[in-house]
Amino acid sequence: MEKPSNLLLKVSRRLFANVDEQEKFIEALMNPQPFSPSILWCQEKPDISTLTVETPTSWQPQFIDRLSLGEKPGKHPLHEKGYFYCLDFSSVFAATTLLAIPESVRLVFDMCAAPGGKSIFAWRALKPELLISNEVIGKRLGMLISNLKRCQVSPSAVVNRDSSIFAEMFHGSSNLVIVDAPCTGQSLLAKGEKAPGCFHPTAINKSANRQKRIIANSAKIVSPQGYIAYMTCTYSPEENEQVCEWFLERFPKFEAIKISNLAKYQSHLTMMPCYRIFPQDRLGAGAFTVLFKNTNEDEDEPKEMNLNTISSLYIYQNLKKSSYIMSV
Repeated sequence: MEKPSNLLLKVSRRLFANVDEQEKFIEALMNPQPFSPSILWCQEKPDISTLTVETPTSWQPQFIDRLSLGEKPGKHPLHEKGYFYCLDFSSVFAATTLLAIPESVRLVFDMCAAPGGKSIFAWRALKPELLISNEVIGKRLGMLISNLKRCQVSPSAVVNRDSSIFAEMFHGSSNLVIVDAPCTGQSLLAKGEKAPGCFHPTAINKSANRQKRIIANSAKIVSPQGYIAYMTCTYSPEENEQVCEWFLERFPKFEAIKISNLAKYQSHLTMMPCYRIFPQDRLGAGAFTVLFKNTNEDEDEPKEMNLNTISSLYIYQNLKKSSYIMSV
């Protein structure tokens, strides 16, 4: 078996004090094993006796099924008809923090949306009046639009702009901003995929700085008493706990929310309520997730903006109503 790189060894030691856990983590990346697939039901669940379902976890949403190892849900005829969306169970774990939002959600903004899993999860779980899915990388827009269209996600719109533009245009407008942040993608290794340079300090620092810029812009979009859901699919503390600590220092009106049913997954690297799974847990390739609440109760004088007046931003719309009034 190939020896782990010094950079991987360094990250494993930072993540785990226990040598046995370090070895399990390294083994999961160096000798990746398949994970059970999962599906998100977008419509009423029909009889699916042709798919074998695993026993749900204690925190698993009712509209999610984790399937037995070897199932190929993407080839099932109900997939093409938009009955369900296929996603990694690590993504389910990360998005489960959204279920802790008790209030009705009017506007959800997914800042880094492609291929669409977190957007579809938020739409299914929270039933917002409007979902806006942004993807800054043009070549990823096609699959985002295709997935939202196939799963009949409405009312929704897809946009393609930098986060700084929305920070100015949508200031204080969104009940929830999802930041599934672009990262070094270290968990790809646990899936048997390539992620060249993902443990190099230069790549990690570059990624962390980009994440800080995105979450800072996202904070400006959040309404008083609204939320930011921050999540990644990487392991480095610099891209996870340290980004969150940086964020709270600069935006003290936000606080991290405890998610009681994820308590056993509390990150051991910080006292802040945030949650991790690792590939050796065998639920998925790995994820980090945290839910922030804007505790500010002051609300500036809102100005009304009809959705039609900013329709030039949207490259795809699936709206049931002719217009929406948003406070921005």
